[in-house]
Amino acid sequence: MTKKQIKRILRIVLPVGTIISLFYVPWILVWAWILPLPDTVQGQLDEAINHGFDGMIVYVDQSGKAPEFYAAGYKNRENKIAADPKALFKIASISKLYIAVAMAKLANEDRLSLDKSLADYFPELMGRIENAEKITLRMMVQHRSGIPNFTNHPDFWVNPPDNNKDILALALDLPAEFQPGEDYGYCNTNYLLLSEIIDKVVGYSHQQYIKEEILIPLKLKNTFASLSEVNLDRLMSGYYVGIEEDIKTANYGSMIATAEDVGIFLRALNDGSLFKEGEQEIYSSIYEYDHGGLIPGYQSLAEYHEDIDTVVIQFLNTTNFEGYNWNLSQIVHNRIVKILRNRTSS
Repeated sequence: MTKKQIKRILRIVLPVGTIISLFYVPWILVWAWILPLPDTVQGQLDEAINHGFDGMIVYVDQSGKAPEFYAAGYKNRENKIAADPKALFKIASISKLYIAVAMAKLANEDRLSLDKSLADYFPELMGRIENAEKITLRMMVQHRSGIPNFTNHPDFWVNPPDNNKDILALALDLPAEFQPGEDYGYCNTNYLLLSEIIDKVVGYSHQQYIKEEILIPLKLKNTFASLSEVNLDRLMSGYYVGIEEDIKTANYGSMIATAEDVGIFLRALNDGSLFKEGEQEIYSSIYEYDHGGLIPGYQSLAEYHEDIDTVVIQFLNTTNFEGYNWNLSQIVHNRIVKILRNRTSS
């Protein structure tokens, strides 16, 4: 189908305003959206590779059925190693779900208060982070703090610091993005500080706390706190469009896990089996139950779809400067879910 033919279709099925806006969208997004839906999940993965992704993993946990594992493309492009559905992957911001669970558990035990301020836990940040005395932990969990996001600092991506102190320095002594509680602004600094608060409250690393309270109870043996803990041969390669080499050793800080481990965690999060009495009520009041993750070379989506009682975890190991690969990944994910809904209803 040519671009001219696609334009004709769009003129018929879409309002004029939408048509005009789509002309400013990469055509690959339009193409991915209007292609006939494959009959199978594997067919959709194969189609996604044709859109320019190097490798892809999908894990499906539908209630009452055995878990399903899918893969397409390459785990390692240079060596032509096929994608492995049980490979390790950098899950990036999906890790915020684990931090939020830890916060709910500690709040339930009265070991911390979600309504205390950042300054209550780190008085030394008064004057370094604007409104530190007004920003509550609850606001930080919910991205309503107004704290500047350290990943917006260009130096973070050019030369990522190797410790939390230096990472936090990228967000200090800057004006607030907005007044606490008055807006929403997704901010990785919030979760860096929350992890430090957990360290302070429990007296040891938040990674160990997460292991004790989440990973061990769920028997998750393929979830790790950092790159230093894993065998790199098990880690799926990561690629950035325009850069030939594998960038999996670039360390921007990320938990690492298999799609299956993330899926088991997400199921337990959504069905409540992860929580003790009182914890889920707190969690539901502070954070969400699905999440995505994005760092150079790695993008992921972890979602639970209640209408079909199904967890879908999607990993893609290709990202780009333009950012449309993220939109493309969402289209692919939505099409996979549609295939699963069709399968369920048939």
